[in-house]
Amino acid sequence: MRCPRSDWILWMPRVLSILFTGFLSLFALDVFVEGRPGLEILAALLIHLIPSFLLAILLILAWRRPWIGAAGYAALAAAYGMISWHRPLSVALIAGPLLLIACLYGLAWRVLRRARTADS
Repeated sequence: MRCPRSDWILWMPRVLSILFTGFLSLFALDVFVEGRPGLEILAALLIHLIPSFLLAILLILAWRRPWIGAAGYAALAAAYGMISWHRPLSVALIAGPLLLIACLYGLAWRVLRRARTADS
């Protein structure tokens, strides 16, 4: 039997992943410029949404296996930090939440692993 606290720990990284993916997707809206051909806008939109697609795939993989979420989000945070090291505010706004989500997935993994060993 799960207590509400373990449910919170399990669902919090999932909810934050969805919210962060939505936040990151907002940056793709800058492709809509008047006078651009529709096909060019579509191509630019797809390119701008690649990070959101990656986060969605990672969320799907991490839904049942939180350790994938912990490793994946930590790797994305480190990669973004290395790419954008010269822009500390951008690193804090993008890599910070990724690192927080990675830590929450790690905590969820630990709680689930402990619950599975207690059941057996």
